[in-house]
Amino acid sequence: MSKPSTLGGACIIASVCVGAGMLGLPSAGAGAWTLWTVLAISVTMVMMTLSGWLLLEALKHYDFKVSFNTITKDVLKGKVNAINNLSLYFVGGILLYAYISSSGMIFGGLLNINPKLASVLFVIASSVFVLHSTRAVDRISILLILFMVISFVIGISGLATNIQLPTLLDSIDSQADLSPYALAILPVALTSFGYHHSVSTMRDYYRDENRAKNAILGGTLIALTFYVIWVVCIFGNLPRTQFGPIVAAGGSVDALMTALGGVVNSNSVKQALNIFSIAAVVSSFIGVGLGVFDYLADLFGFEDTNQGRFKTWAVTFIPPLVFSLFAPFGFVAAIGLAGAAATIWTCIIPALLAKKLRQRQPELQGFVVPGGNVTVYAVIIFGVLTACFHLLAMADVLPIFKG
Repeated sequence: MSKPSTLGGACIIASVCVGAGMLGLPSAGAGAWTLWTVLAISVTMVMMTLSGWLLLEALKHYDFKVSFNTITKDVLKGKVNAINNLSLYFVGGILLYAYISSSGMIFGGLLNINPKLASVLFVIASSVFVLHSTRAVDRISILLILFMVISFVIGISGLATNIQLPTLLDSIDSQADLSPYALAILPVALTSFGYHHSVSTMRDYYRDENRAKNAILGGTLIALTFYVIWVVCIFGNLPRTQFGPIVAAGGSVDALMTALGGVVNSNSVKQALNIFSIAAVVSSFIGVGLGVFDYLADLFGFEDTNQGRFKTWAVTFIPPLVFSLFAPFGFVAAIGLAGAAATIWTCIIPALLAKKLRQRQPELQGFVVPGGNVTVYAVIIFGVLTACFHLLAMADVLPIFKG
């Protein structure tokens, strides 16, 4: 069998990220608008790439199939591991739940069927790739990223030619101080780069930490490129004052696409944007599902057999499907809530694991993240501050844009 390509792994990482970010960032960034939103997601991309590398460095001391549960339990012990497990499963589950809920609305409308039935069919059809193998996810991720790129280029070309500089820079409300709103973006931005449950999958896939590192960097760079272009084109077409209904609708995909349809006259562009949103939801669902699948297989000790993989499939996909059928929730609200909890296992735990294992084996052989303890502490501080900002926003201490 040929060696897996770096591009394939990068596409898996990008596919995990892009759905949440593309569909959540415009609404989350409506308060801060263009410049502050681009700055927030760029800083987040750097910190989340470093934190993923720290986790990869920690994993090098363990067997290839080992995931978060085993390494955290060994290094940071039971109580910390329990908190980490709860936060990881909560975030993975709520992301799957958000994608399933969105897919029900999207495919229900396209197929003219009940949204709940559409959600069930979506889960069955999409999760089969995860059930099969990582290689199957690699192949479908490349295909979905290709669909996303083509539809993205077509859709963005229509939006890019219609960008109004005063709208992009919010010149109408130029006296307003938008910087406080940037802090509330960070939990959604963090979730938009929340690929860390797939780090052990990448390491096991390549059997080489340096190749996995390159795939992670490639994936986060692809995601950042998508995000920046997308945000600029959205904010250059939709005035800030028109985001009120989108925010009120929980940042739903339908609300965003409807608003864009009002400013884009070309049917081909509208269709391309719809295809893009569909591909983004499907790719992220599969990418997140793979990471949660491998994590739960390690947590519960399920074997890599047909029976074991089916058990893992059931505990991965059935709970979020059931919740999405009985309690649909706002997309951006779900992503933001996930972001606050995700700081534990995307920033704090990876940094602590790397620091502890460096102390245990100070010779620093093999793959090591540059920057020493400065990188470790910077990642921890970033994670703690992001969680605090979300809690402050929930308490109405930080300003939240409502249109």
